[in-house]
Amino acid sequence: MQGITSARAVVLDIISRVFLILFFSMATLCSFPSHPDSDPDPNLMLHPYLEQQQQPWPQHDPPDDDYSGRSSGADSAAPNPAAIDRAAKLLHVSFNQDYGCFSTGTDGGFRIYNCDPFREIFRRDFDCNGGIGAVEMLFRCNILALVGGGDAPQYPVNKVMIWDDHQSRCIGELSFRSEVRGVRLRRDRIVVVLEHKIYVYNFSDLKLLNQIETIANPKGLCAVSQIAGSFVLVCPGLQKGQVRVEHYASKRTKFILAHDSRMACFTLSQDGNFLATASSKGTLVRIFNTHDGSLLQEVRRGADRAEIYSLAFSPTAQWLAVSSDKDTVHVFSLKVNPGNVGSERSNSPPDSNTAVNTSISSLSFIKGVLPKYFSSEWSVAQFRLPEGSQHIAAFGHQKNTVVILGLDGSFYRCKFDPATGGEMAQLEYHNFLKPEEAF
Repeated sequence: MQGITSARAVVLDIISRVFLILFFSMATLCSFPSHPDSDPDPNLMLHPYLEQQQQPWPQHDPPDDDYSGRSSGADSAAPNPAAIDRAAKLLHVSFNQDYGCFSTGTDGGFRIYNCDPFREIFRRDFDCNGGIGAVEMLFRCNILALVGGGDAPQYPVNKVMIWDDHQSRCIGELSFRSEVRGVRLRRDRIVVVLEHKIYVYNFSDLKLLNQIETIANPKGLCAVSQIAGSFVLVCPGLQKGQVRVEHYASKRTKFILAHDSRMACFTLSQDGNFLATASSKGTLVRIFNTHDGSLLQEVRRGADRAEIYSLAFSPTAQWLAVSSDKDTVHVFSLKVNPGNVGSERSNSPPDSNTAVNTSISSLSFIKGVLPKYFSSEWSVAQFRLPEGSQHIAAFGHQKNTVVILGLDGSFYRCKFDPATGGEMAQLEYHNFLKPEEAF
């Protein structure tokens, strides 16, 4: 009898061990905000691709063994690059951190494009035609953050899926109790935006580092700097028109009351020193010093209300591009001095080649007599777009160029003259949703 009992114990022990092995081999890497310390190490590996290559990123079969017991393991989520092409519905479009690439989410997958020269780099179409509502790139490496979207989301809208295109699969996820409104990536951080809260994770182990309460933020407004060692995060504050600036390196928090109306759009310079903001009125754009909160400059987009779709600094913070629902992209000349961040306003004039006299109203000599509108600083250059679509804009890698992306699939490259200003010249146009126009 004792031998039988001992044998049963051995069998039960073996069964329990097999069960644990199977359980952990199928487990996903999950991070729940209420249990930040339970996140295991995802062991993310970054594999940059060669910009000159004209083919998609290389695909690699997953290893025979499980990804350290923490892979997503969902065969239904595997993409089918050879799927029959169809007319895709665009759900999302955004630039990567240096504006050299852009990503799109469709009702059937996602695609990545190079800006200069323009070409489609790769696409991932899912067998079940699941929608991707947000795609966040990490410069030009193989790691992406995906969020489901559309009428038939590929993934739950309350999850951020960490996609490794080197392995052509999801290697982990971050799960929340409400819908994800936005995702921002740095080489060392993952930032997830919910409607009333923002979570900051360490990239290497997905450990929760910080959580921030915000006012209602349905657009998922958030911006992060990209310079290594200087992590600056900007998000809505707890009051209407207020922005919160987190300087993680110096452990300082700065609140800036940027506008009287609710925030509609904002962006950071690459180094995090400058912040551009626009309110729901959309008439004025203000540029602030993120360190002391001082107002450096105010420029005027127009007199009528407008919805601002995007703001973008040039790499040297010399120019600012603004797109809106007025179907116009404006370029403004900035007077901020990157070498003198602490001062309220730079005394140095813009580059001699970039000073445009028409950027300030000719009626500025009666400033203080007539309303502020007449002494406003206006844009140096403009580009008119066809009506009926939403567009975002950023500066191209070629000098004095602007790249414009539309939710109708349009890609424009334009050039402005910094000396004379005026209407920008269109250099290039593509419809990136049409297969025959994909390189």
